[in-house]
Amino acid sequence: MFRSRSWFGGPWGGRPKNRLSLEHLKYLYSILEKNTTVSESNRGLLVESLRCIAEILIWGDQHDSLVFDFFLEKNMLSYFLHIMRQKSGGSSFVCVQLLQTLNILFENIRNETSLYYLLSNNHVNSIMVHKFDFSDEDVMGYYILFLKTLSLKLNTHTIHFFYNEHTNDFPLYTEAIKFFNHPESMVRIAVRTISLNVYKVQNSSMLRFIRDKTAAPYFSNLVWFIGKHILELDTCVRTDIDHQSNQKLSNLVAEHLDHLHYLSDILLLDIKDLNAVLTEHLLHKLFVPLYIFSLTPAPPPPSLAVVTQNLAAVLNRNVDIDIQEMHNPRVSSIVALFLLSLVFLVVSHAPLVHALAWVILNGDHSVFKEGAAEILNSYVEHRKVVVPGFGEPNESLEQALDTVTGQSSASSYALSEDSGVESSSPAATEPELLVDEAESAETKLLQNITDEEKQLQLQKSSSSAKADFGDMAKPFLDTVLQALDCTENDYLALLSLCLIYAMSHNRGVKNEWFELVLAKSTRGSFSYKTALIEHLLDIITQSSQPSCRIRLITVEIALELLVTFTRPNSDEARCITPAQQDLLFSARNQSMAVLRNFYKSEDIFLDLFEDEYNEMRKAQLNVEFLCMDSAILLPPTGTPLTGISFTRRLPCGEVEKARRAIRVYFLLRRTCQKFLNEKESLLPLTNVVNLVQVENVLDLNNSDLIACTVVAKDSSKQRRFLVIDALQLILVEPDAKLLGWGVAKFVGFLQDVEVQGDKDDSRCLHITVHRGGVTHNRTPLLSAKFLFDDHIRCMAAKQRLTKGRSKARQKKMYQIAQLIEIPGQMDSPVYAVGGTTATPTGSGNSSGSSSRSGHHRPMFSTANRVPGFAAVLRGNNSAGVSRTQMAQNRSIEGSEEIPLEDFQHSRTNSPHSRGNPSPSSRSHTPSRVLHYDQISISGHSGSPREPALMAGTNALLSQLNGVTMAREVLPVQSSEETSFIGSDGGDSTGGGSDSRRRGAIETV
Repeated sequence: MFRSRSWFGGPWGGRPKNRLSLEHLKYLYSILEKNTTVSESNRGLLVESLRCIAEILIWGDQHDSLVFDFFLEKNMLSYFLHIMRQKSGGSSFVCVQLLQTLNILFENIRNETSLYYLLSNNHVNSIMVHKFDFSDEDVMGYYILFLKTLSLKLNTHTIHFFYNEHTNDFPLYTEAIKFFNHPESMVRIAVRTISLNVYKVQNSSMLRFIRDKTAAPYFSNLVWFIGKHILELDTCVRTDIDHQSNQKLSNLVAEHLDHLHYLSDILLLDIKDLNAVLTEHLLHKLFVPLYIFSLTPAPPPPSLAVVTQNLAAVLNRNVDIDIQEMHNPRVSSIVALFLLSLVFLVVSHAPLVHALAWVILNGDHSVFKEGAAEILNSYVEHRKVVVPGFGEPNESLEQALDTVTGQSSASSYALSEDSGVESSSPAATEPELLVDEAESAETKLLQNITDEEKQLQLQKSSSSAKADFGDMAKPFLDTVLQALDCTENDYLALLSLCLIYAMSHNRGVKNEWFELVLAKSTRGSFSYKTALIEHLLDIITQSSQPSCRIRLITVEIALELLVTFTRPNSDEARCITPAQQDLLFSARNQSMAVLRNFYKSEDIFLDLFEDEYNEMRKAQLNVEFLCMDSAILLPPTGTPLTGISFTRRLPCGEVEKARRAIRVYFLLRRTCQKFLNEKESLLPLTNVVNLVQVENVLDLNNSDLIACTVVAKDSSKQRRFLVIDALQLILVEPDAKLLGWGVAKFVGFLQDVEVQGDKDDSRCLHITVHRGGVTHNRTPLLSAKFLFDDHIRCMAAKQRLTKGRSKARQKKMYQIAQLIEIPGQMDSPVYAVGGTTATPTGSGNSSGSSSRSGHHRPMFSTANRVPGFAAVLRGNNSAGVSRTQMAQNRSIEGSEEIPLEDFQHSRTNSPHSRGNPSPSSRSHTPSRVLHYDQISISGHSGSPREPALMAGTNALLSQLNGVTMAREVLPVQSSEETSFIGSDGGDSTGGGSDSRRRGAIETV
């Protein structure tokens, strides 16, 4: 039927071959015209036609302007509307495709003229106000996505297509915010995006419409929705004591953070009229009546309150108990402190956060009736008063918006009506019913007691009421300070510290005003700032005890606040008394005493110590990130199975107790150094400046090297030379451009080396260099098989690696002993660390520190103390060394000493990278290595004792390049294995030929 020629004639009778063309659009138009009624038979055809129309329009937007001319000429959007308004079968299926087509179309239009064409006939607004079947998830999803796409096109030029100033009609905004409380989170997020895109448009008439017609009902319903969500969060906290519903609680906290960031984004747009309305509703409909009210002590049960009022009436006494106040919704103090902390961490709008901080620091119970009018009046002129009260608005948002759009432009929206601004709680009539019901129940009780019992009961009730709702000058601030008590645990204290930290670091709260409020008090000489510092010192003192139940994050925030509140205003001394400073230092000393109990010579303590120091340096305090964690809302737990990070839970087991003791010591040490204006000089244990780095060029003259082949896991082989420094294992490749120097290709700490022999091959070692730390489950830095030339060299390497690892760890353990002042360790011999000599505090220079000479030489003279040493068989009278003399020297010097290299001097004189050598560094190369042309290399002749003369550097380079040499050339002075050799002029007593004869050596 569709192949017949239509009245358009021409090629429209059949499908054009070119899919992206004007002819194809005309063909699709003919299909729409002939299928105006949707049915089961043609809905597939219509869906495909709508999809193709969107493709052609996007193509025409960039290539052919006639496409949009035809689209507007035939008014094809009217066909879209006609299809949507049908209720016949299959219309919902077609509506989904229609919304998807419109969304794709508006999302991809780039030409402003084309966009204006699409918006010009007001059909888009008609589509937005159409009553779709939102019970269909697909329809709901594509509809809200369509509105979001349109909101992204809003600007000062296109706003007039959506907002009709004459009729006060703005369907894009009013239809979108109706879904602010939709069950689907993605819909709610899209509504927030749409509203923010609308608020960003700088159009005075549109913003006036939003303020006068929609702001009050929208914000009142939004605040009520957030409040209900908070009550649900509080219920989850009360019931999930054992951390069984972590995921649900985490989702609730994340949703509340989304709400807060949305409110903060609105306030940051700095629209004064809109911000004034939002501030009023947030402060007086949520923060004060729910958050602040929850900081007050819990009231007595309603039955007891009714009995107290009846007794007071009998005895003609006045007791101030507000029955209605008892029925106001409240959350736990834990949740209240958490929510207030989030407000100050996320929101920075000055009128809102300043007023809320004023209520906490200066307010009393009168704020529940008067609000924070005193502060808001200084920010907002002609402020519309909102009576505090947390309750559901009288009208839903949809009803209020329908009323607004139905009214004429002359009528104004009354703020106190229909929006819940001055509405009381729906439970306002409940107290009267409760009193009437309770009177009959309590009359019998009053008849059966004597007058004396009545008097005693009245006094008891009035005293309890006075204790609960006492005449404290600053009840909310007192509650926050009382929460800092850590006698049992730090459950409340952590959230109270977060609140104080957030208030003191909020940009909207002036620091001078905050300090002034804390410094003054109505109680004579009492100062809230002094009380706060004392509470902080109590937390710090308790945290240094071995059996405390205070988490690490609590200690860190307390120390940070102590530094903040004692910071001097200028160059003066810190605002802390000597007694308070003594408490801080005594806490540090106590933490050192606790740490001494965990000090061991075992490997794990050193790893723990360095791990905790590195973690402390990397992890900067971020309270906002901390408050994103829902785990702090639940009681502190000690098991790691909950997945809570170590700093936010109690330690479990001896290892974690040791970690906690180490971290507390570090935190206290850092804080004490701030008070003393000292810089850290003993930590970290390893000075990074003195370490060899990869690609460093090293002076290897007179250094002990062991040639080996490194076989990796993938069977790749590399020829390297093994060098063992005081702290590091180094794999070196000789520098091809500079004789006597080498390039570090791999560097690892000796303390993290694990060496294992090979049962099948005595020349092989399996060496693993871990990444450091307590757990070795991470991928190691190096795990390879080292193949040496013979078993003697293999034994030498294993011995040096094993003892080098032991010595490296012993040196660091001694440093730790000095740090925590272990008795008996202060007068121990001083270890050299990283090529430098560590001197204990208060002691003189080490006896060994002056033994270093000006010229470069090995740290220890160990030329002949390891198996595989080179024995000199021939030499002149002045330089010859016999086997007997070497044996005597070996017995005198001791065979247990392990030679370690010291590259500090060579790195100082060497270039730091291979590609940028320093001329001055290379000038330190001994001139003897340049006389290689005078040295001859003899080939292998088969005799086991035949002398072989070669230059050290040439021997190494030749060995790497695969040249077969007769013998390993070993120097006399300081080499155990292989070294870059030559003759110093000062050491030679004979001529040039005599000096060369010293190189005539034999390998044993």
